[in-house]
Amino acid sequence: VFTGRANCPYYAKAELLADYLQANLPDFRVHKITQHPDKWEQWLHDICEMNGWEHRQSPIIWRELLDRGGKGLLLGGVNDFLEYAQHYYGITSMMLSEEMLDIAEENLQAHIEVEKEEEEIKSLIKPLQIWITSASASICYQLIPLLANGEVFGMTTEISIHLLDTDQFKDVLCGIVMEAEDMAFPLLRSISEHTEIDEAFIQADIIIVLDDVLLNREAQSLENYIREVSEICQVYAPLIEKNAKSGVRIISSGKTFVNLKAMMIMTYGQSIKPENVIAVATSWESTAKAMLARKLNMNAAGVKDVIVWGNITGCNYIDLSHAKLYGYDCAIWGPANFPRPSLNMIYDSEWIHSEFLSAQSSLSSRVCHSVGMLSAHAVATVLRYWYHGSPPGEIVSVGILTEGQFCIPEGIVFSMPVRFQNGNWEVMTELEINEMTQEVLGRLAHELIQEKLIALNEIEEMHPYGAD
Repeated sequence: VFTGRANCPYYAKAELLADYLQANLPDFRVHKITQHPDKWEQWLHDICEMNGWEHRQSPIIWRELLDRGGKGLLLGGVNDFLEYAQHYYGITSMMLSEEMLDIAEENLQAHIEVEKEEEEIKSLIKPLQIWITSASASICYQLIPLLANGEVFGMTTEISIHLLDTDQFKDVLCGIVMEAEDMAFPLLRSISEHTEIDEAFIQADIIIVLDDVLLNREAQSLENYIREVSEICQVYAPLIEKNAKSGVRIISSGKTFVNLKAMMIMTYGQSIKPENVIAVATSWESTAKAMLARKLNMNAAGVKDVIVWGNITGCNYIDLSHAKLYGYDCAIWGPANFPRPSLNMIYDSEWIHSEFLSAQSSLSSRVCHSVGMLSAHAVATVLRYWYHGSPPGEIVSVGILTEGQFCIPEGIVFSMPVRFQNGNWEVMTELEINEMTQEVLGRLAHELIQEKLIALNEIEEMHPYGAD
């Protein structure tokens, strides 16, 4: 193995002699490694430290017995190799200094061109840059395999994952990084941990915001919690504007104030496209489907089009009026794609108005106390839909910035039914809602407006002379 500075004349001399030996000896093989002059010293230090060698000059030459394994046998520098070739093969080099310098210059130019070609090839395969905040949360641990196995972004799309959290969780992040690397996902180009906030969101394509606040109403007021959420978003939003790509997609998830986080990121980051910020409601949607499936003794995968309206992690309304059942075992059979309205199959209407609706507090408790698997699946599902489209005709609930749809006031993040197609989403405004649902939506909107007003008052208190 011959390695040295690309512009080293002694490396050039050893290289030419090695080429001659390889051409004339049937079992003599040469492997060359050139290093840019700026990187040579560090590379030499690392290779010597790894093998326990002492060597300070260019080139460094060693033997490797490929059929036996083990570490290489150090020969030394150019003079050591010349002695070796003379002793074993009776061959030496008669190259003049001027020739050595010319070849060294050619080597450097060739090395620079090869490096440039490799960078160009790498640039053609650009991995998606995914940043996850509060990455020590249990949901992140469950989310990484879902993102890296190819099902979310496609089997030809590589990803790079960046885990962001405070310095106190650095060991946790390092542990996650090592486990993910050990799993050797073919599509995971890289995974790294970050605790320096100034480095956050560099070249981000996707940002998944998992930050939560610990709720204890006896200890703190609602205003204090909202202030805490606002402060987090006040840090993130300018960094997203500064460091992330202009089309970055932002997902707000977690167990608390999911709508508010999305709202505050858009408020503090006014250049962030509102259509690129959504709050995930799929966990509540999935849990409601499972609850309905247990009542009907069927597979939860057959329950479709349950809608989550309003404040995802606050007061929301689970709407079954459009829900459909597929594969439900009843007296009338149909093809696998034949849907039945769920309300027609639930003969116990009291259950809907009493147990199901009153059970939403326990439903919320199930979501908030999950270990992360449910929430991770929800984030992965929404990302897959965002990039590849949701199933045709199916309803997906996400929190988006309102523009007056369903008579909901503009300017709040409100969970409502959408469809994903062609890399975008659109609200399913063609759905009809009854008067009772409309009344409920009005009450839910009022709660979110109050939450927004409290947050805006907090902004005014922090910036009494106005903020740009």
